[in-house]
Amino acid sequence: MTETLATQVAPEGTEREFTVQARSRGRTVARRFVRHRTALIGAITFLILLLFAFLGGLFWHAGINPDYGSFEPPSAQHPFGTDQLGRDMLALIIRGTQFSLLIAAVVAVIVTVVGVTLGAIAGYLGGPVDSLVNRAVDLMLILPAIVIVGVMAVQFQGSWIMVAIFLGLTLWMTLTRVIRGMVLSLREKEFVEAAKALGASTPRIIFKHIVPNCADVIIVSATLLIAQAVLLEAALSFIGLGVRPPDTSLGLLINETQSYLPTSNAWLFWITLLFIVLISLSVNFMGDGLRDALDPKANRVRA
Repeated sequence: MTETLATQVAPEGTEREFTVQARSRGRTVARRFVRHRTALIGAITFLILLLFAFLGGLFWHAGINPDYGSFEPPSAQHPFGTDQLGRDMLALIIRGTQFSLLIAAVVAVIVTVVGVTLGAIAGYLGGPVDSLVNRAVDLMLILPAIVIVGVMAVQFQGSWIMVAIFLGLTLWMTLTRVIRGMVLSLREKEFVEAAKALGASTPRIIFKHIVPNCADVIIVSATLLIAQAVLLEAALSFIGLGVRPPDTSLGLLINETQSYLPTSNAWLFWITLLFIVLISLSVNFMGDGLRDALDPKANRVRA
C-alpha cells in the first residue's frame, strides 16, 4: 500500500509510523547500494563524467586555433591531442559528452513518461484500451526503429534535441509491457479497493496509488535507458544518420575520427570510444546495483 493511501485510511496517529518505515526502507536501499562494489564504482565514475561534461568547459576553452598543428600528439597543452583541423580533442570530447548525456536524459524522460502512462492505463482499464495499447506496441516493435529515427533526424538537419525526441518515441514499448503486467496484478490489491471506496477518481488511483508501487522498476529502467540511449545515438551518428554539426555528440566524433583508424592517429578514435564505453558501463553497473538494492526479496547484494 502506498504511503499516501495508507495515511488516508489508517487510524489517527499512525502517519508517523508509515513515515518512519519509508525512511527506514530508504536507508536500507542506500546501504545495499553502497555495499554493491561495482555499483558504487559505476556511480562514482558516472558522477565524474557528469562533472567532466558540464563543468569541464568552464576550465578548458581550447578550440580551433590556426597556431595548433594538425594531429598534434597528446601533450600538456593538448592532453588528448588535436585532430586534422587543429581542434583540441579534449574540448571536443567535453562538448560531445555533454550533448550525449543530454540526449540520454531526454530519451529516458520521454520513454519513462510514455511507457509508464500507457502501461498503467492499459493495465488498469483493460478491455478495448488495453487491446489498443497492445496493438500499438506490436506495431512499433515490428518497425525498424533505428531507420525511422535516422530518416527523421536527417529531415531535421541532425538537431540533437530532435534525435533525442525520436529515439524516445521509439523505445517506450518494453517499459509499457512491464508496467502493464505489474498494474494488472496491483489493481486487484486491497489498497485499490480502499481507494475506490473512498471515492478516488481513476486518474488518482492510477497515478497516486498504483504507479508509486512500480517505482522500483521505473527507477531501474530509467537508469538503464541512459546507457541504451548513448549507444543508440552513437550508432546513428556513426553511420551519419544522427547528430550533425553545429551540434555534436560522442557518436558524431566517432564518425569523424573513424577514418583515422588505419593511421598512426588512431588514438583520436579510441579516446572517444573510451568515453562511450565508460558511460555505458558505469550506468549499467548503477542499474544492476539499484535492481539489487530495491529488490525486497534480496537477502544479500552481489559484490
